[in-house]
Amino acid sequence: MEEGEFVAHTGTDVYGPGKVIGVEGDRRRVRFLHFVATIRAADLREASQAETEVIAHWLEMKKQRYGGQW
Repeated sequence: MEEGEFVAHTGTDVYGPGKVIGVEGDRRRVRFLHFVATIRAADLREASQAETEVIAHWLEMKKQRYGGQW
C-alpha cells in the first residue's frame, strides 16, 4: 500500500474506506471518513470499486468545501 491508494481495513468496516496519506515503515497513515489513523499495512486491503467511489467522492466534497489537499 503506497501513498495515494484507496484502502479498507481487513478485519472491520468500522473505519470505512480510506486513502493512504503517509508511509511509515510497516504502518500506513490513512485518512478515513471521520478520522486519521496509523494502521499496520498487513491490516489493510485494496478498497473495492464501491469503497473507492465513496472515499473519492467524500474527499472531493471536502476539497470543494474547505480547499487544500485532502
